[in-house]
Amino acid sequence: MIDSGMRDRAGRQVTVRPVDDDNWRAVADVAPRDDQRAWVPALAARYLVLTMRSPVWTSLAVYADETVVGHIMWGVDDDGSRWIGGMLIDGAEQERGVGRAAVRTLADWLARAGHPVRLSYHPDNEPAAALYRSLGFQPTGELEDDEVVAELTPA
Repeated sequence: MIDSGMRDRAGRQVTVRPVDDDNWRAVADVAPRDDQRAWVPALAARYLVLTMRSPVWTSLAVYADETVVGHIMWGVDDDGSRWIGGMLIDGAEQERGVGRAAVRTLADWLARAGHPVRLSYHPDNEPAAALYRSLGFQPTGELEDDEVVAELTPA
């Protein structure tokens, strides 16, 4: 479990944990709001399959207290940078600070290695862009698969 002490607006402890035999079904069923489907898959199951098929990515379950509320994954690029990808918070759990807490928790953990932490988002996904900017991620000017690359440089 990765726990940085972050809480959502309801006071629930937000942690990220390995996907395992006990939680994978709940993670697979995580679904975004309908208006977000231009940027993320209909279910987190797609991200789980991706991480099963790729040695680069590792899936994690996002918890609020003891309830699975999302998915987030991470990987290491050839240059050593750490990447956050595949974040999906269940539509019913959004706008409560869960996504913010999950990204901050994982970014802090990844930054401990002393490498930049990167992520990407669709240029039309302004809510994601605003969230990542507020957490200190800055666009690099690069694009990855038509998405804006943003970086958090370790202090």
